[in-house]
Amino acid sequence: MATQDFLVELGTEELPPKALKPLSDAFTRGIAKGLEDAGIEFGKVEAFAAPRRLAVRVRDLADAQPDKPVEKRGPAVKAAFDDSGNPTRALTGFATSLGITPDQLDTMETDKGAWVVYRTVEKGRPTVELMPELVEQSLAALPIPKRMRWGAYRTEFVRPVHWLILLFGNKVIDAPIMGLKPGNTTRGHRFHCPKPLIVPTPNDYEVVLKQEGYVLADFAERREHIRAGVAALAEKEAGGKAVIDEDLLDEVTALNEWPVPLMGRFEERFLEVPAEALISSMKEHQKYFHVVDKDGKMLPLFITVANLESKDPSQVVSGNEKVIRPRLADAAFFYDTDRKSRLEDRIEALKPIVFQEKLGSIYDKSVRVAALAKKIAEAINSDPVLAERAAMLAKTDLVTEMVLEFTDLQGIMGQYYAANDGEHEDVAKALNEQYMPRFAGDDLPGTLTGCAVAIADRIDSLVGLFGINQPPSGTRDPFGLRRASLGVLRIIIERELPLDLQTVCEWAEQNFSVLTEQNTATTVVDYMLERFRAHYEEQGIGAEVYLAVHARRPTKPLDFDRRVKAVEAFRQLPEAQALAGANKRVSNILTKQGGDSIGETVDDNLLQDAEEKTLAARVEEQAHKVVPLFEQGDYASALSSLASLREPVDTFFDEVMVMAEDEAIRNNRLALLNRLRNLFLRVADISLLPTAG
Repeated sequence: MATQDFLVELGTEELPPKALKPLSDAFTRGIAKGLEDAGIEFGKVEAFAAPRRLAVRVRDLADAQPDKPVEKRGPAVKAAFDDSGNPTRALTGFATSLGITPDQLDTMETDKGAWVVYRTVEKGRPTVELMPELVEQSLAALPIPKRMRWGAYRTEFVRPVHWLILLFGNKVIDAPIMGLKPGNTTRGHRFHCPKPLIVPTPNDYEVVLKQEGYVLADFAERREHIRAGVAALAEKEAGGKAVIDEDLLDEVTALNEWPVPLMGRFEERFLEVPAEALISSMKEHQKYFHVVDKDGKMLPLFITVANLESKDPSQVVSGNEKVIRPRLADAAFFYDTDRKSRLEDRIEALKPIVFQEKLGSIYDKSVRVAALAKKIAEAINSDPVLAERAAMLAKTDLVTEMVLEFTDLQGIMGQYYAANDGEHEDVAKALNEQYMPRFAGDDLPGTLTGCAVAIADRIDSLVGLFGINQPPSGTRDPFGLRRASLGVLRIIIERELPLDLQTVCEWAEQNFSVLTEQNTATTVVDYMLERFRAHYEEQGIGAEVYLAVHARRPTKPLDFDRRVKAVEAFRQLPEAQALAGANKRVSNILTKQGGDSIGETVDDNLLQDAEEKTLAARVEEQAHKVVPLFEQGDYASALSSLASLREPVDTFFDEVMVMAEDEAIRNNRLALLNRLRNLFLRVADISLLPTAG
């Protein structure tokens, strides 16, 4: 079958920069999936995305769907012909529905008798007929939250559309899409090349745009071009290093078709303002990259990316310097103004700010968190006075001028202002660390005071909201409780804190007088322990390992984590599957015989067979060895040691009848099995692991 390249380009007004890459990815996936569903063979699918265009090129696209054999079964032969062999109404009706005569039908034999069947070959549709439909379907499915109309058109899209390329080989597919007549002409840069450009074939697309149109159409190529240009400019002009934030780089890439990095300067006096405030101002408002020296200290420089090659770049730089100066001056003014008032004097200003209607104000929350942080600090051998102080000041920077203007600086500015007020260093750091980790993989609090406040703040929210029956539901989680849970678990595990979630949640519950739900602390602990499942799946640890540990419901996250790691290591041992199977068998036997009513005291005098005597001796030997390991939390060594029980356990089940007729002997054997199982249960219910066979 013949193949040719295919190209679709949709030309638009400037697309939203943060949406450009997702739109391009979705458009490309939609085209590829449409081709797969249609059964058309194709090669590589390439995406192009720039501020004024979305395009997809498909290499080696077959010129038609493959022909497809079709088989339709009609009535049974017995019902298709009468006694004289003439077609019945059932047969003629079937043939008529297919537009054929009965003599064009075949018969087929099956294990249920003979049937009339129609066989034919359905010819594949030409690609030029299918592609407009596939393009329209893909455009309609794009993730656009709000579509717009323009002019007198009824067409809707994220931005007005102005031109359309639909090329198969060197031929235009003449089928209107979104009210546009397709052609083979694109448009170049709005200023450098404001004219139509002919694209002879799909293979020429990005070459024509680059060489004639001053457009780098490939998003990835343009992104790396900007990265390299910004980095080289910082090194060449200042001997420094440009700090390239990946999200900002994506946004700048989406804003420019022909990117040209330029360096600007600002007054050194602005460096007295915290670097984070300057960076936030430059990044959020102006999309500038900042520059640091070899020691990481911020320089009075910025790099902007212009969307054209100016004949006088100094004018572009000067314009950007004029724009950023008042922004930085505002930041400097806010910083100077905020430092005139101490954070502790702002505590009263938190009273009118509502945290949650039923749970009170930010001030009320601060009081609760302070009380909880104090208890947590005591439990983790930190200073409770510092934790309480930090928690009371934690939200005061929310009412500063700087944070009101730059909300992403909450916590960061609190640390600066607390240091300016002469607060203890740990208190100042905790004001920023309370928000850590802000996202998956983010840094954790570095101080124990910060850990106490960060945990207390999240637990207060969890207990409060669950206590008034406002847990997360589906995708709705306005207070970020899922993220808060994972944050608490990470802090406790990675900082190795000896905290029990049940205890901490009960402490938090005592601070509320408005909760309506029963057993809130237990409900919250169950919710948080459930978060562990995804946490371990991301680490490649199977759900069965998590479930085995979760069955024992250890409420100390550090202990939970050690058990999971131990069970995961145990699962890799050659004895694991057999012992898991044995535990499952033991569990079933014990459950049928009364479960919890069975003791674990073994009477050596009632042991009869050599195999049960051997197992009893080995179990006793292991108990003396592993119980101290359990008490130390060394679950991995304990399970590794218990793995040696595989052989005597297997032999016991092969040779010994557990359910002996003599009740005393039977109960003694059940006690032995119960003692065996309880050793494993000190870590996890390994009967939930995959078993041999």
